[in-house]
Amino acid sequence: MTPLAAAANENLAEISNYLIYSSMAVYTLAFFAHIAEWTFGSRSKVGRTAAALTGAKEAAAAGAAASAPTVQVRGKGGATAVLDQPKVTTRSASGARDVPDGPGAAGGTVQGDLYGRIAISLTALAFLVEAAGVVARALSVQRAPWGNMYEFSITFSTVAVGAYLVLLALKKNVRWLGLILVTTVLLDLGIAVTWLYTDSDQLVPALHSYWLWIHVSTAIFCGAVFYIGAAGAVLYLFRDSYESRLEAGGTPGRIRSSILERLPSAASLDKFSYRINAAVFPLWTFTIIAGAIWAGDAWGRYWGWDPKEVWSFVTWVAYACYLHARATAGWKGRKAAYLALFAFACWIWNYYGVNILLSGKHSYAGV
Repeated sequence: MTPLAAAANENLAEISNYLIYSSMAVYTLAFFAHIAEWTFGSRSKVGRTAAALTGAKEAAAAGAAASAPTVQVRGKGGATAVLDQPKVTTRSASGARDVPDGPGAAGGTVQGDLYGRIAISLTALAFLVEAAGVVARALSVQRAPWGNMYEFSITFSTVAVGAYLVLLALKKNVRWLGLILVTTVLLDLGIAVTWLYTDSDQLVPALHSYWLWIHVSTAIFCGAVFYIGAAGAVLYLFRDSYESRLEAGGTPGRIRSSILERLPSAASLDKFSYRINAAVFPLWTFTIIAGAIWAGDAWGRYWGWDPKEVWSFVTWVAYACYLHARATAGWKGRKAAYLALFAFACWIWNYYGVNILLSGKHSYAGV
């Protein structure tokens, strides 16, 4: 590499660092905007009571309208027969509660919604800045930016936020995830720039393969989506506990009620977590297969019980057990949620614990 090219790469690395720190600043603004959305979206006890009374009146009016004659049939001789509107009865699944979803973090208020929109805009801006930082890092090393834990971490958080924004663009009800996502992204980036940072450098010969683009990119994507599923499972546990207490006649605290009543119902969160994990599980299976093929090319064997390989397989087994249990009626709900969180914990351990504490053929990636 010529001195001019080396200087250009060094400048790109500095630009990448600047963009990552800039994205952290914007994510921080988004964090406060999300806090404002939850704060100003919280309604007082008087407001909630008024909303409940209004809803009750509207329901009574709708019921009266539904019971009014709406169908007329003209018979022979000009006589008119009046038929009542048929009643439609819906039944929930066995053991499920008929609880509607909450209004979201904005609480159905105009001011809360305004701060929510600002938070989403700032999150999208931070995503673009961080993605530019990842691209600059790739250009500085002239390879895929996934050669060490620092590069993996900044890409992971970028993909997680990107997946969240895609769900929003598809009109999915996931705005409630914004505060948790931004908080954990800031934590991820803080760890990356503080303890995991590694200067731009070239890879060892074994990693110079097109399989780096295939295997590692799918691993990052799967981890980011698994994270979203795990967040849904955590919130499901809180919301389910809240609904159970209300069902038992309990009275949760004001702050707890204000937060949890705005989330989707426990049934919706349970379904969301399951669908997210089920959708990405086949890609995780492909990730392990692609890694085995790459290992065959690089090391002359497809499987060697390396710590990274073992824990990737353990993670696969845990998610497979979760999906099987979730499809079984007796394992829906809290048991399945605990299993989903255990599976994601295996993924986290495979990333942090195995890379930092254990040694194996993957150790040359460093931190």
